[in-house]
Amino acid sequence: MNKLESLNFKNRFASLPEIFHSQVIPTPLSRPYLVSFNPDVAALLDLHVDEAGRADFAAYFTGNRLLPGSVPVSMLYAGHQFGRFVQQLGDGRAILLGEIENSDGESWGLQLKGAGVTPYSRSGDGRAVLRSSIREYLCSAAMHGLGIPTTRALCIVGSDEEVYRESIETAAIVTRVAESFVRFGSFEVFYYRGQHQQVAELADFLILHHYPHLQQMEDRYSCLLREITVRTARLIAQWQAVGFAHGVMNTDNMSVLGETLDYGPFGFMEAYDPSFICNHSDHGGRYAYDQQPYIGQWNLSALAQAMSPIVPQQEAGDIIASYGDIFAEHYVQLMCAKLGVKFRGLEDFSLIGPLLEMMRESRVDYTNFFRGLGNFKSADGEINAMLRDQFINREAFDAWSVNYSARLREDGLSDVQRKSGMDKVSPKFILRNYLAQVAIEKVEKHRDFSEIDRLLSLLRSPFDEHPEFAGYTIPAPAWARNLEVSCSS
Repeated sequence: MNKLESLNFKNRFASLPEIFHSQVIPTPLSRPYLVSFNPDVAALLDLHVDEAGRADFAAYFTGNRLLPGSVPVSMLYAGHQFGRFVQQLGDGRAILLGEIENSDGESWGLQLKGAGVTPYSRSGDGRAVLRSSIREYLCSAAMHGLGIPTTRALCIVGSDEEVYRESIETAAIVTRVAESFVRFGSFEVFYYRGQHQQVAELADFLILHHYPHLQQMEDRYSCLLREITVRTARLIAQWQAVGFAHGVMNTDNMSVLGETLDYGPFGFMEAYDPSFICNHSDHGGRYAYDQQPYIGQWNLSALAQAMSPIVPQQEAGDIIASYGDIFAEHYVQLMCAKLGVKFRGLEDFSLIGPLLEMMRESRVDYTNFFRGLGNFKSADGEINAMLRDQFINREAFDAWSVNYSARLREDGLSDVQRKSGMDKVSPKFILRNYLAQVAIEKVEKHRDFSEIDRLLSLLRSPFDEHPEFAGYTIPAPAWARNLEVSCSS
């Protein structure tokens, strides 16, 4: 295992011309202390867990002391924010230290979020607050545990330094880890500046380091757009299947690797509600849960426009048009797995759709219901009271159950076999908003980090039973039902 001073930095993004980024030194954070450390992510970097116990660990992961070999830069990009184009955004509070190559030959970018002012801060203070840092840290772990592509987080470092948002809060830095932090907006900034050479240069960079199988293809740029489209469609299908709402699907928050990027006002849906909005700043519901599939395609269209100097218009149009079918097929496959039935085709939505509508009418807890559905008894005439009683219209559920039972018998799996498969795709645990809030308040009020580490332990394996965490499946109590999350952090 590497020590901090011997991490193998490659600094690939920093090797691009200066037009793509700005070199910057992190702003020192006063009296930093370690809040939490994720050993699973440390393993990606070949870091031993003992490194977190070093007296200078927090100094390295605030940028107070630079890691040897790192070349800190902030990335330039633009983006469509709530549908409106902003010509220059960039890393206003994030600093990419560089990319580390591990012993398996994998390269992982190391980024400090909240590390201070950069040339792209736009009068901001460049800081992140402890509250939002804890939420991002836990949610990236939760998404990875659910098998959903995501950036990761190595650690959180806190400070008593004050940060002014809606109220006075304290600062923190979360160290994010990903193969790449390049976004759709990274292409947009050069397209709208008329710097088309840089559009091609960025595409070549991505193909060389992240899509190397495309290098010899004559239409490699079209193939790159196609692969990003497929990955994005499949990612959002996974979000929908697990009940996750991102909250701010701006094009500058969309990864070119099809990973969940930039955790702000996210939320895991509890009572099933297709119009669920997790960001209280999203007054029009642009990024509501049921709008995410459409916004995914809208954002890809924006990317295709930015890549138009290198991808022919007709090809780009055909690629973006394919998004809907890719999304729909993957979503229905995932939902069939949650129902424990064999996927036959898009016509399977005729079984899924009526169930979701009943769940909406009765505000049934999404995660708990699908986990409990594994206990459904498929024998003809069997009454599934534990499931039935969650619905207002029990007769409608009975009618659906008849069709569901018939389908299960057609597929030929025993109830035991079916439950085993369903429990592998329907989590027992999600990061409910109030669970994160309890962890945040323990840190803010008592500097007690234990609940963060408990949640980290739970969320790494959310499909397991974990009897010691039985209370963590309970829907939000009354005090937490009106918790609001905004873009402010």
